[in-house]
Amino acid sequence: MDLQQTIRNVAASLSDTSAQERVAGVAGRPLPSVEAIAEMMRLVRRVLLPGFFDEELVCNPSRMFHIGVDLERISTLLSRQIALSFDDRPGMEAGKRRGYDLASGLISLFPEIRRVLLTDVEAIVGNDPAVGSAAEVVHSYPGVQVMIHHRVAHALYRLGVPVLPRIIAEQAHSATGIDIHPAARIGEYFGIDHGTGIVIGATTVIGHHVMLYQGVTLGARNFKRDEEGLPIDRPRHPILEDHVVVYSGASILGRVTIGHDSVIGGNVWLTHDVPPYSRVLQSAHRSLPSFADGAGI
Repeated sequence: MDLQQTIRNVAASLSDTSAQERVAGVAGRPLPSVEAIAEMMRLVRRVLLPGFFDEELVCNPSRMFHIGVDLERISTLLSRQIALSFDDRPGMEAGKRRGYDLASGLISLFPEIRRVLLTDVEAIVGNDPAVGSAAEVVHSYPGVQVMIHHRVAHALYRLGVPVLPRIIAEQAHSATGIDIHPAARIGEYFGIDHGTGIVIGATTVIGHHVMLYQGVTLGARNFKRDEEGLPIDRPRHPILEDHVVVYSGASILGRVTIGHDSVIGGNVWLTHDVPPYSRVLQSAHRSLPSFADGAGI
């Protein structure tokens, strides 16, 4: 078979999307654009932290105008992508109206999102002696980049927007190596040092003034399945109260509570509640029984 015939045959095969439609449920309508969402987040960084991610002077008297232009573009991009996430087939105006309303709802939250983001910057500055300045943290620390994405993704999640929050979260994950589910609830003054390999599950609840180091996992132990064999979405990740520090490589699994003002040492494997003011370090090696059928971890 010659090359041209091979290309025609493969093109015909790939153009048959019936199997894809059965799996993804997207027959007959367009999908959100990953590229458009990336452009939107680039603009979001500029409006949330003016002067850091653009070329304008902080004292530029026309800054309000430039921010307004960026907000208009964010609104256009976001409302369209939200509409696609719901339904934007020809004649389906409900998705467009919903997209406009929800985009407006997110933009109205930007001042509060910025306020909380600045507490995250303060947390890093106050906990890392290697920091030269707050500007250095904003420009270069992955913890700030991932929290810009998470604070926005979580707001969209709370507004009931499907698909987009996870795309925003995974773009930050790809860039930083920090994986935070958009549903995770994270308080103010949240600090991430280094960050690579951190995983924070969907039903995690984190209080204020919490610090995580690289390689920390806030995950689930196991989960039950429904009658169709699908995982049941229920609270299954840890709760970290205020003023908790978790050092590198620690894994805290299951719906356990880490009491306030506790310190969890590096490489600790923790599956039980910890009272306030605890200090948890590595224990001696011990063997555990084998597990089967999803039991155990």
